[in-house]
Amino acid sequence: MNRRRRGVTLASSVAGAVIVALDGTVLTVAQPRLQRELDASYAQVQWTSTGYLIAVASLLVFAGRLGDLPHGLLSGRRPLGHRRLFAVGMLGFGAASAGIGLAPSIGWVIGLRVAQGVFGALAQPATLGMLRAAFPPDRLAMPLAVRTGAIAVAAAAGPLAGGALAAGPGWRAAFFLNVGPALLFGLLALAPHEDERGEYATGAAPAARTERTGGDGGAGWAGRSVRAGATGRGGEAEYGGRAERAERGERAGRVERGAGARLSVAGLDLPGALLLAVALGCAVRALVAVAEPGGAGPGTAVVAVTAVIAGGAFVRHERRTAAALLPPDVIGSAAVGSALVVLVAASAALSGTLFIATYVLQDTLGLDPFQSSLRSLPLALLMVLAAAGCPVVLRRCGARRTTVTAMLLLALGVLVLVRATAAPALCTGFALLGAGFGTVMVAATQVVVREAAVASAGVAGGLQQTAMNVGPALGVATATALRTAGGAGPALAALAAVACAGAAAAWTLPGHRGGPASPGRRRGKPGSGADGEAVPTAGPGPAQER
Repeated sequence: MNRRRRGVTLASSVAGAVIVALDGTVLTVAQPRLQRELDASYAQVQWTSTGYLIAVASLLVFAGRLGDLPHGLLSGRRPLGHRRLFAVGMLGFGAASAGIGLAPSIGWVIGLRVAQGVFGALAQPATLGMLRAAFPPDRLAMPLAVRTGAIAVAAAAGPLAGGALAAGPGWRAAFFLNVGPALLFGLLALAPHEDERGEYATGAAPAARTERTGGDGGAGWAGRSVRAGATGRGGEAEYGGRAERAERGERAGRVERGAGARLSVAGLDLPGALLLAVALGCAVRALVAVAEPGGAGPGTAVVAVTAVIAGGAFVRHERRTAAALLPPDVIGSAAVGSALVVLVAASAALSGTLFIATYVLQDTLGLDPFQSSLRSLPLALLMVLAAAGCPVVLRRCGARRTTVTAMLLLALGVLVLVRATAAPALCTGFALLGAGFGTVMVAATQVVVREAAVASAGVAGGLQQTAMNVGPALGVATATALRTAGGAGPALAALAAVACAGAAAAWTLPGHRGGPASPGRRRGKPGSGADGEAVPTAGPGPAQER
């Protein structure tokens, strides 16, 4: 994949993430005017957010799996791929946004917000899957940093843009804001070019693919990739060889599973997808309900129990099925599991703290919304700066030390806000929150995307996005319950403890690497392939984790 195509891929990934982030923050500010103009109840307005969250959280992993499929949904058809799913997601998201802007009633708004969630679920895992295919593992931190920084800017600009549009042209203009960019990047993704898996996923270099079709005799994929690397592609060719061996192993696995795969449509684990969707959807609904006034009732308990039962049935199904929704290289990776726990803990601590801080700033300290926004401005600023500097820190310190330190900074920021009343102390607390969270976002996301095989990049991206949706719901629910029971101080202390728990989980992340990842890093010794067989290398082996 050439430099221009990588640039387009990065721009599309960033745009997709920003459009979704901007939409959510703009809606939060526009909801009061929407409620008045459509004569809606508070509960109905809440469902404009809840319906979206349930839809997106339920479908993220399944959508990621759709992008990973090496074949079409129907036999003999071309794969959907991450690029096409991203295009469908963006075009659908833009169309739904336009529909909301024209909606005649609150019922239409709720329904179209659910549709936005469905299309957002298609697009979000693809934004990470496209990056995983376009960039080798040792260069993923930079595009992820750009993506995280852009999300931080959108989070900061969203309330300002939403407030200005709601006060001026009206709340409908806030939804029209996303239509143009969504349609532009959706159509751009449909433009003919190389397959969305990229040369890193299907071959290390053009030379390697030429040899494949040019009659290389009995030489295997790995040998051709390494020879291409010897002519000038080096580490990237080594990565391409690993990707090809992973695909070869995946093809062999499908043949071996045989009869089990026939139980799923086109190799998809539809029963598993349904169980996971029910579990996640009910879990998000229960968490959101706890944060609502009077929401922690018998109905919420039933929904929570349903989530637990569906989750248990999903785990049992995945252990017994031949065609699992979650590939073993993803769900069986300790590093990926730890990184997901860290992302849930970080997003829960941040969202819960911001929820509490809003009431402290406006109700306890008597600040108006604009003054409150000024106090919290260092959060967005430090988040952008931390994301930009994180790739350098990762190269020097590794994912483990970087993430542990960042989670402790996040916890410290929460504790500073427990007793902060003056502007300097408040700004310091928010700055620590931004520095910690921005670093965690890049470092932990890099682990999730990098540690998963290229063929499982969509599922890994779906899991990352699921963690980023479940975490805030968990944080706000925790903050609401503890604030009601004991006030802001105990609630913030508990959220700091959540961040510290995330720091403990980060100790199991990979340490510092002195070079590109070894082919056998997870499955065998250096210089071994996916199944432990000896594989020739293009040069001296990279330094191992310390």
